[in-house]
Order: sequence, then structure tokens, then C-alpha cells
Amino acid sequence: MHTVLSRAQFVRWRAAIFAIFLASGLSIATWASRVPDIKVALEIDKAQVGLLLLGMGIASIIGISSSPAVMARTGARLGMLISMLMFGVGVTLIGVGANVLGSVPVVLLGLVMFGFGNGCLDVMMNVEATAIEQRMGKTILPVFHAFFSFGTVIGAGLGAVAARFGFDVATHASTIGIVIIALAFLCFSAVPQHEQPAPETDTPPSWGERMHTALEVWREPRIWALGIVMLGMSFAEGGANDWLALGVVEGHGGAAAVGAAALAVFSVAMTAVRLIGGPLVDRFGRVTVLRVLGVTAAAGIALFILANGNLVLVFTGAALWGVGASLGFPLGMSAAADDPAKAAARVSACATIGYVAFLGGPPILGLISEHIGLLNTLWVLVALAALSCLFSGAARPLRDDEMSTPAMRSAGTAV
Repeated sequence: MHTVLSRAQFVRWRAAIFAIFLASGLSIATWASRVPDIKVALEIDKAQVGLLLLGMGIASIIGISSSPAVMARTGARLGMLISMLMFGVGVTLIGVGANVLGSVPVVLLGLVMFGFGNGCLDVMMNVEATAIEQRMGKTILPVFHAFFSFGTVIGAGLGAVAARFGFDVATHASTIGIVIIALAFLCFSAVPQHEQPAPETDTPPSWGERMHTALEVWREPRIWALGIVMLGMSFAEGGANDWLALGVVEGHGGAAAVGAAALAVFSVAMTAVRLIGGPLVDRFGRVTVLRVLGVTAAAGIALFILANGNLVLVFTGAALWGVGASLGFPLGMSAAADDPAKAAARVSACATIGYVAFLGGPPILGLISEHIGLLNTLWVLVALAALSCLFSGAARPLRDDEMSTPAMRSAGTAV
């Protein structure tokens, strides 16, 4: 049973979730586009940058893991407000710590707040977006993720402008933090406080029942297979957000502004495919689309690695990288939500796997890069993109007889 909404209320709800996706992307690209400047301001090496990312990643994983419990207690509406306020303050602290205080601990504190808040928000906004998709009855989740990419495009573009004209990270990050906090309050008023009880009864499930459902889905093989698909593509996306700009600077000899511009190209390519992703999936199917894009991602990352300072090849590789990584996460979310009775729990589980890779993977790449170099480390992403192709069959839509069953053997293993 869904909360009854008027057409105007539904449109406001949908617009608010679009804005929330955009704010999340904006915050991530703000940090990612200024990594080279933060590294210089703090006078740290790539391994130390990797450790900062690891702190953010751990906080993000904790936020992701605790998000179902938060939703069970407060609902997504209040949970999203608190999460946005937290990472808006975190973004501001990152800038203040880098330029005003020159303090690694303050930057780390900002990254922890940023990571925890974004981790919580990412699960909640995807659950809300799948609920909207089910009400509309057509594939639109890629469009929500396109708004996330709009945020990264805007964030990367502003980062490139700020780097080009010498704006310090504190001014830049504080401005973005204020924008995020304002959006949090605007969106809160538009998101309905709705309840989705179990399908067999009109009585809302208890907190314990919802937590049991959330944990039970981790036993399903299909969830793990979808998780592998999302892991590879999330690794590719997260690796680009955190290391693409630095790869241009340190691997191909480009300026910081060129690195930020390359990240913007990646984000534009990803956004464009996400905007047309729904019709592509409706025509060719999830599995075919995922396989083609997995190959594209692997090819784009390899071209980026092998460009040898040729900026035309660097930007072409970045564009293909963005195209290939564009739909893995949203299509994984759509597949997880095929069964409305367990959509929230399965979306939360898949989001956890995806965001562990998205946020926890890049710090690992940073540590590896200290030993073999950043560009050589990116071959890990090529291998993971190929692995995603092999498990793309998990995204096949469920048959009627597979709905609400705990064991999803055949759905999770077809390749």
C-alpha cells in the first residue's frame, strides 16, 4: 500500500529526489576535482591521500550499513535531511582544514562527516527513487542517476574554474556546503512521510520485522551476483571521481585545470548515457546493455592508461570510461527492485555492495599506486569491468514465479 498523493505532490516528491541526487554528485565532484590542490596544500603524498580516502570510505560504509536501521526508525524523509546537513558541513570542513588551518586531522574529520552523510543518503535516495519508478511503471532510475551525474558535471566544472582562476579550496568548498544545506531544507518539505506496509496486510510492519527483511536478503545468490556487476562499475566510477584528475596531472603531465576538465568530460559522458538509458534498456534489455557498456568501460580505461601524454587520447579515454560506467549502478538498483515486496531491503543490500566499491575501492587504489604507479594501478579497473560483464545475466528481470522467494538460484547465475 502506497501513501495517497495528488499529482502535484508526486511531482514535488520526484523533483526533490532529483535535487537530492544532484546534491550528492555535486558534493563528491567538489572534493574530487580539488584533490590535487588539497594534496599540495597539506603537503602530503599519494599514500597519505589514500589514507584520507580510506577514512572517508570507512565512514561511508558505516553510513551505508546503518541506513536501513535509520530508515526503519525515522523514515527516509527525516533521514535524508540529517544526512545532507552532515555532508554539507563535512564539505565545508574539508576546505577549511586544507587552506585555512592546513590540518590533516580537520580534513579527515570533514571527510568522515562527508562520507557518513553521503553513505546514508545514497541508500535512502535510491530506495525513494525506486518507489517513484514503481509508481510510474517505466524505467526512469537511470534519469535519477543522470541528475547525480549532473551534480558531478557541475561540481567538476566549478572545480576546473576554481582551479584555473586560483580560488582556494576553502572558499570553493564552503560555498558548495552552504548550497547543499539550503537544498536539504527545500527538499525535506517536498518529500512525503509515507509508509509502505507488507503487501499481505494493511498493518505497517514493526521495526524488528523490517530489520529481519533487510538482513534476510543477504542470503540470496542473485543479490551477490548483482553486487559483482555493481562492484565492477562502481569501482570504475569511484576510481574516476577520486583518481582521474590526479592521473592526468601525474601520469600524463597535465595541469590541475586539465585534470579537472578531464573529470568533467567523464561526467558529461556518463550523464548523457544515463539520460537515454531508460529507452535503451526498454529496447535491448538490461543484460545486453550492461555487457556492451562493460566492454566500453574496459576499453576507455585502457585507452586512458596508454595515452602516454596525448591529451586527445586522454579525453577520449575519459569519455569512453564515463559511457561504460554509466548504467551499472542504476540498472543494478532497478534489478534489485523487481519484486516490490522486498524492494527496499534488496536495494539497500545492492547499494551497500556498490558503495563499498565506490567509496572503499579508491583508497585501496591509492595505496597500490605508491608501489606500481597510478596509471598501472588503473588496470585493476579494467579487470573489474570485464568481471561485471561475466555476471550481467543477474540483471535479467524476475519471472512471476520468482517473486518474493528467498532463494534466487536461477536468476543469479545466468550469464
